[in-house]
Amino acid sequence: MRASRSSSVCAVLLAGIATLACAGDAVVDEHILERAGTHLQVDIVGVGDPQRVAMLQRWVAEAADATRTRSGKFPLAKAIVRVSETDRRDPSPVPWGQTRRGLPVAVLLYVRRDADAASLRSDWTAVHELSHLYHPYLGDRGRWLAEGLASYYQNIFRARAGMLDADEAWRRLDAGFQRGERAASGMRLHAMGRTRGGTMRVYWAGAAYWLDADIVLRTQHHTSLDAVLDRYTRCCLDGSADVAPEDFVATLDRVAGVAVFAPLYQRYAADTAFPDVAPLLRTLGLERNGGMLRFSQHGAGARLRGAITSRD
Repeated sequence: MRASRSSSVCAVLLAGIATLACAGDAVVDEHILERAGTHLQVDIVGVGDPQRVAMLQRWVAEAADATRTRSGKFPLAKAIVRVSETDRRDPSPVPWGQTRRGLPVAVLLYVRRDADAASLRSDWTAVHELSHLYHPYLGDRGRWLAEGLASYYQNIFRARAGMLDADEAWRRLDAGFQRGERAASGMRLHAMGRTRGGTMRVYWAGAAYWLDADIVLRTQHHTSLDAVLDRYTRCCLDGSADVAPEDFVATLDRVAGVAVFAPLYQRYAADTAFPDVAPLLRTLGLERNGGMLRFSQHGAGARLRGAITSRD
């Protein structure tokens, strides 16, 4: 949801052992997820029930595995996931999530104390926040890129992992587009930052950008957004760095070997209204009918949808 530039996550590094102790919270469990030479440190904070600790660990592990790169790694070599419980009245099983750009980068997840495994698994927040590990800090001008990437992948990654039906993933993505279309317009997208009332446009115009790039890469250049980001994480990603959005997309083009991201960035960033996503939907064999999506079951569009929502 939010990528903060703060360097503090209440983390204390003692003798090479990472612990988290914030405002009286006790670290109940620390677990390391190792994947292909990368690792996530998962801290479950202030939870006394061992069975619930184990359930929260499994939830984080599934979400983290859903966001692994094509190489089987986590986007960053090292990061922390910190799970705390909350009594917020918000009905969501995960009322709040945040990515902090300190050293190390940390994903903070706040779960309802009464949230069960099924409700946590059906929630999008953990996958959204973990998807932020694919990019550096992009500042307010690049917020739409950052939140757009996480909003795109919160649906696609969950479909690939079997956490969400593939057709439902496309419905949710288009529902986001429709919320963005109803949001405030008039400002250029890159100038919106944290403008009050513009959140839906920022998130979902950004998601349209990444879908657009993915389609262009797959249909015109025999590659994919996944492949480009995989190479980017291996060559160039510094999760705690502060990078101008123009430099980020230029590096992606260099890694891809084709000019896709920067030209799209220039067009989307300058838009004063929500982008027209109808051509993207048609390419995917999708068509709106009274606000609902109709799915083609055969042809190039159906094959492209299947390629995007299945693991290579």
